[in-house]
Amino acid sequence: MIQKLKDYDYTLIITPIVLTAFGLVMIYSASMVTAVVEGLESTHYLGRQALWFGVGMVGFIFTSVFPYKYYQKLMKIIILFIILLLTGLFIFGTEVNNAKSWYIFGPASFQPSEFAKLALIMYLASVYSKKQSYLDDFTKGVLPPLIMTGIILGLIVLQPDFGTAAIIFLIACSVIFSSGIRMKHLTLLIAIGVMLIILAFPYLITEERLSRFTGAYQPFETPDSDGYQLIQSYLAIGVGGLTGEGLGQSVQKLGYLTQAHTDFIMAVIAEELGFIGVIIVIGLFAVIVLRGIFIARKCTDSFGALLAIGIASMVGMQAFINLGAISGILPITGVPLPFISYGGSSLLVMLISMGILNNIAMHVHKNEHENMTL
Repeated sequence: MIQKLKDYDYTLIITPIVLTAFGLVMIYSASMVTAVVEGLESTHYLGRQALWFGVGMVGFIFTSVFPYKYYQKLMKIIILFIILLLTGLFIFGTEVNNAKSWYIFGPASFQPSEFAKLALIMYLASVYSKKQSYLDDFTKGVLPPLIMTGIILGLIVLQPDFGTAAIIFLIACSVIFSSGIRMKHLTLLIAIGVMLIILAFPYLITEERLSRFTGAYQPFETPDSDGYQLIQSYLAIGVGGLTGEGLGQSVQKLGYLTQAHTDFIMAVIAEELGFIGVIIVIGLFAVIVLRGIFIARKCTDSFGALLAIGIASMVGMQAFINLGAISGILPITGVPLPFISYGGSSLLVMLISMGILNNIAMHVHKNEHENMTL
């Protein structure tokens, strides 16, 4: 038992918990005024996120001790369940921010596309680990899993939720690339993807979606409409400077910066804790991503290695897209900052993913200890 406890990766235990605890502090700071304006207790959003933190920690502990290899046996059930959940949104889902992405049951709600990220990582890791012997055959080894990926992406695009779809696409690319696919097949996939985007472009791009690009790259031309949110984010970041205005001292959260406790929480962090606070948060994300890649390299089991790569990619890419949106590098897509932004579904999936990654690390460390004793 003592040896088993030693095998866990405490970096991957401490770092997510620190990020989530910090997120609770920042959610309270960013949301207390919003909550009061909405006629709620100032601690409303903090309390709900803390509840999800508790649920997430149960998931984290369970997945830390549950052997990751069993997910391969459950793969058909997991992927079928996710497809049913995504399909059911078009009948039973609730539209939020012009996207039918949520199931809402009274005070409870969850977003299936968040769980689809992890399910697809598991699916691709499982399938490509089994197809290692014939990855050279594009039709037999590479193409079949892409059909399932396309179905999940299609269901999410139709909601429409382009931010989540972009993350899932990038995650899929990272897992496929890491599986050992031949470069000519990868080039072919990229060419097919570009062609499909070009063909679908006239049907997917609306005036509202184009306005997101205008707001991101020409915000000062429409300061009262499309560019308003990004300009407020710029003000928060600029005022924060190197050390920030102090915890709880943000002005932009007082009704100027909308979604301050969700997608734009990093702007509040920048205003209150400055460039130093932002760098520390980014550094903690880098620790998780690099640790995930390190575990993947050490893992002798191809399923575990690809699963670790997928989880590390999910955290890194979601953080990058969120930070890109608040800084004007990317259009605003509604992607939350992992562990920190308000949102139960995202936090739950992130903590469960960290548990799985920790279980992979535990098996890697255990194998290393066994090899050393031989």
